[in-house]
Amino acid sequence: MAVSFTLSPEQEALKAAARAFATEHLRDLAAAVRAEPDPLRRALLARPVFEKAVGHGFLKGLIPAAVGGAAGGGVEAALFVEEWATESPDFTISFAGPLIALMPVYEVGTPEQVRRFVAPFLADSGAPLAAMAFSEPGGSANFDAAPPAAGITTTAERDGDHYVLHGTKAWASHLSGWDGDGPDLMTVVCRAPGGISLIVAEREHLAGHLEVEAHHDLPGLRGCLTSRVRLHDVRVPTANLLGEEGQGAALTRRAFLPSGASIGVFSVAAMRGAFDVAFRFARDETRGGSAAILTHQAVSDVLADAKARIEAVRLLSWRALDAVMSGHPAALELGLHAKVLGSETAVQVINALVGVVGVSAYDEGFPLVEYLHEALAYPVIEGSNIGVRRRQLQELFLSPDYDPLAASGMA
Repeated sequence: MAVSFTLSPEQEALKAAARAFATEHLRDLAAAVRAEPDPLRRALLARPVFEKAVGHGFLKGLIPAAVGGAAGGGVEAALFVEEWATESPDFTISFAGPLIALMPVYEVGTPEQVRRFVAPFLADSGAPLAAMAFSEPGGSANFDAAPPAAGITTTAERDGDHYVLHGTKAWASHLSGWDGDGPDLMTVVCRAPGGISLIVAEREHLAGHLEVEAHHDLPGLRGCLTSRVRLHDVRVPTANLLGEEGQGAALTRRAFLPSGASIGVFSVAAMRGAFDVAFRFARDETRGGSAAILTHQAVSDVLADAKARIEAVRLLSWRALDAVMSGHPAALELGLHAKVLGSETAVQVINALVGVVGVSAYDEGFPLVEYLHEALAYPVIEGSNIGVRRRQLQELFLSPDYDPLAASGMA
């Protein structure tokens, strides 16, 4: 990314295409999702739009060019996410499943594994799904803890040239797939004989061996198909092991680096939407007075503080995703800052904007509280800030060679 932060013509075109698709398709989808009370039915509303997005080539845009996709750099990813997430963050999260599930495939997959596992997501039609089956109902902040702690409880037992998987997974979008038989590809974090490992289960392995125990009814991100599923007797060829047994903990942490950094952009999208609502309200409403409430200094101050924080988080997130996608040494620290600072800033900013509008904002019919519901999810998804992300920052700070200026390039 140029130091001037000026978008190239190609980046401007990407932004325009993403915004046009979001305006035409995601806005109406979001309204339909808000009107549907059942969590499964409202999630399934996304499938026709999902197919349109695949047909427009957006799914290929999540896949690196080196393996046949059309992904750009971190700034391009940030532009795409912000435009879509401003209209429908839940759809964006669901659509972006391959970003996490395929990361370990790119890192340690054999050429044959890369070809086979990536192929469904290079399609020009359909609605292929990928899920990273990491979190478990009992919590996963200590997933790599040694016995006698529980850690990851999903097991992979060797049976000849197969693994047999048993366990319960939760929270990842589309664990159940569109029809309850699982996604096209599920990267399963499990405990194999050699330690925590990643094994890729394909739809043919999951069908008939995946039981949907519940679909979560979320206050925000309501269109995400967020389920708890039980895997039983899932037979997967040993050839679907990524890397070696025991590599799973490190691979899992690295897989969540891009998605963690992207939470900064999701936070920007939520703040952007909330700011637009609050700003228009302050500019147009008098609340019974003689002038618009924006003429009051207190109101203008809240808006000014909010706008500054939006711009700051946006630039941090651009820098973080640029570092992550390019493999920069500062990627981990910058990604963690984007996730933690971005998500917590969004909650603070949107809560302040609710105060600008007043009690009217505390109505599901007013288009502001939904952004707060979304923002409240961001500190706890993609690695909770307290249980995971701040602990990772602490580990960085405790490293003997940590340089506080390195991430900024000022060392």
